[in-house]
Amino acid sequence: MRIAYRLLGAVLAAIAAIPVLAQQTPYRVEEGWGKLPDGRKWGNTSGVDLDRNGNIWVFERCGSTNCVGSTVPPIVKLDPAGKQLLTFGAGMFVMPHGLYVDNDNNVWVTDADGKNGKGHQVFKFSAGGKLLMTLGRAGVAGDGPDTFNRPSDVVIAPNGDIFVADGHGGDSNARIVKLDKSGKFVKAWGRKGSAHGEFDTPHALAIDSRGRLLVGDRGNSRVQIFDQDGRFLEELRQFGRPSGIFVDRNDVLYVTDHQSDEKVNPGFKRGIYIGSLKDETVTMFIPAIPLGDKTSATEGVAADAHGNVFGAETNTQNLRKYLKAKGAAE
Repeated sequence: MRIAYRLLGAVLAAIAAIPVLAQQTPYRVEEGWGKLPDGRKWGNTSGVDLDRNGNIWVFERCGSTNCVGSTVPPIVKLDPAGKQLLTFGAGMFVMPHGLYVDNDNNVWVTDADGKNGKGHQVFKFSAGGKLLMTLGRAGVAGDGPDTFNRPSDVVIAPNGDIFVADGHGGDSNARIVKLDKSGKFVKAWGRKGSAHGEFDTPHALAIDSRGRLLVGDRGNSRVQIFDQDGRFLEELRQFGRPSGIFVDRNDVLYVTDHQSDEKVNPGFKRGIYIGSLKDETVTMFIPAIPLGDKTSATEGVAADAHGNVFGAETNTQNLRKYLKAKGAAE
C-alpha cells in the first residue's frame, strides 16, 4: 500500500510539473518570409537575434550542416520584411552556432566545433561586418582562461561583461565563462552534472531585466538562473528541454524544445514555450510543425516588438517567422 501511495504521489507530482498549454496557439507561419536570393538555401540554422532597428540577424551553416571548406558567408542580415541586406563571415567558421546582437548593434557569434585550425572561438563584429574581437584560440579545444571547447552561445551584459556558454555535450566543456568587456577572463563556473550549478550541454543564454543570467541547460531539461557572479538562484523546468532561449524587454521568456518525447523529457511536447518570468507561467505554445516522419527542429529563437517569433531550425534547415495574432495576450 505504501508503495502504491508513493507511486501515486510521483505521478501527481509529474503531472503538476507539466505546463498547461493553450489549446490553440495565436501564431501562424508567414509563408515565404526570409527567402535567400540567387537560389541559396538555408543550412542548419541555430542563431537568430534582432538589432535595435528591428533587423533580423541569422547564423546558418553555409547551406549545409557545417561550413568546412565553404565560401558561403554564414552571417545574414534581413530587414523586417525578410529581404537580405548583408552577409559576411565566409571561410571563418566550422560550425556556426550562437548569435547575439548587443546594445550597440555589434554582432557576437560562437563557433561550436574545431577543424583545420579553426573553431572553438567567439567573435565580435561591427554591424558592418568588421571583426572587432576574437576570444579563444583558433582550433584549440581547452578549459583554460583563454580556450573554449565547443562554445554554444554568448550574451553581453549591459555593462559590457561577456558570458559564454562553453560546451556542446559529449567530451566538451560544461561551464559558463565570464569575461570583462575587453575580453579578459574573470571567472568560470560549472561542470558536467545535474546538481544546481552543474550542466549537461549549456546550450543557450539570455539576461533578463533584473540582470539575471538564464542558461538553457538542455541535457538536464531545465533553465537555470544565476546572478552575474555565478550564484545559483533557481531553475525552471516548465519550459521544456531548452535549445534556445530569448527574453524580451517585458521579461517574456521564449524557449525552444526540439528534443522532448516519451523517452526524453516525457510529458513535454516539441515546440516553442512562451511565458512571463514575472510569474514563471507558460501561457502560450507554438507546436513543432509535422514534416513527414519528423518535426521542425527549432533551436534559435527571437521575438520582435510585436511579439512575432523567429525560429532558427537545424536539422530541418530553415528560418521561420511566426506571426502573432493582433490582441493576443502573453
